Amino acid sequence: MKSRSLLLPFIILLFSSLDLSAQDEKITDNISISGSIDAFLRIPFDSKSRVDAAQAPATSFANSNGFSLGMANIVLSKESGKVGFVADLVFGPRGSDAVFNSAAPSNIINQLYAYWNVNDKLKFTFGNFNTFLGYEVISPASNFNYSTSYMFSYGPFSHSGIKADYAFSDKWSAMIAIMNPTDWTDFNPFGTYTYGAQLGYNGVYLNFLYGDQDGKLDPDLDIGTGATSAGSTFQVDLTAGWDLTETVYFGLNATYNTTAIGELDNGTAIVDATGEDAGFYGAALYFQIAAFANLSVGTRVEYFKEFNNALGVIGLDGNGDGNVLDVTLSGNYKVGSLTIIPELRLDQTSEDTFVEKSNTGMSKSLSSFVLAAVYSF
Repeated sequence: MKSRSLLLPFIILLFSSLDLSAQDEKITDNISISGSIDAFLRIPFDSKSRVDAAQAPATSFANSNGFSLGMANIVLSKESGKVGFVADLVFGPRGSDAVFNSAAPSNIINQLYAYWNVNDKLKFTFGNFNTFLGYEVISPASNFNYSTSYMFSYGPFSHSGIKADYAFSDKWSAMIAIMNPTDWTDFNPFGTYTYGAQLGYNGVYLNFLYGDQDGKLDPDLDIGTGATSAGSTFQVDLTAGWDLTETVYFGLNATYNTTAIGELDNGTAIVDATGEDAGFYGAALYFQIAAFANLSVGTRVEYFKEFNNALGVIGLDGNGDGNVLDVTLSGNYKVGSLTIIPELRLDQTSEDTFVEKSNTGMSKSLSSFVLAAVYSF
């Protein structure tokens, strides 16, 4: 925490030096500063209101009770021309959760990459960039719902590596990438790499991810008897969105993630993954209506299942399986650059997951209210 505070004067000095009216146009040409700030109030209705992870859905970001902070997001970018860059900085609880594998002082970096538009069709991106999988994103300014889905929360957040995007036509596109293990954005601690691919057609994207996310266990390390290591992870993900009319929007996200399970035999020798794979899958529908000039309403309906003790984020049965249905109703009321988001959410799990309000037992359901304010600049 101290190292982060020491960076603030430097960052303020850096931004203040970027005077867009300065005489040296070569430095400031096409450079912009943008971002957002957000804060929220969360009230669980049918669960005991105290600081406890069981009092909120096990999804990212909007899971603290009472009045809570989101993050301040500051993006410095040059995104026009043949070459450019993005430096995306985050401060606050939401930002810290988004870059959870980063160590100080780089634990304020959400994205940091340079790009090269080789021609009108081919683009290379090198550095740390947010994931290409999934429907939702880290910044609340780009999501309709303030709380996030289970699929977003347990899919990748960010990658470090190189990717190549190619536009075959106005409708068809493709991308390939080689990256560090998922969310290891500062460096590669395992010596394994993850591969990504995407095929897009007219707003519909099919995404793939494959690679060993935690490396092979080293039998020479003192890591104890019975330690385990996961094998390679494979994820396929579909995202799509359509404007059905001028006021009605429909979105779709579906994903399947599986990881091979490996073991260390008595702490001395690596055993190949021979057991059942563990993972999760799910699907979510997004439906939004622009009711008035400044007011839109929408809902997200998501089904999410984990199998073979993959995550343990919801209650599981004796086979290590469990599922959850979450229904989220949100409003977006815009006042200039400010978006006010009232939200009702219900999570219904197949097994007991949440602490009852009476604190006498466990429950399969949790309903909550969120009121968020997101300002974009």
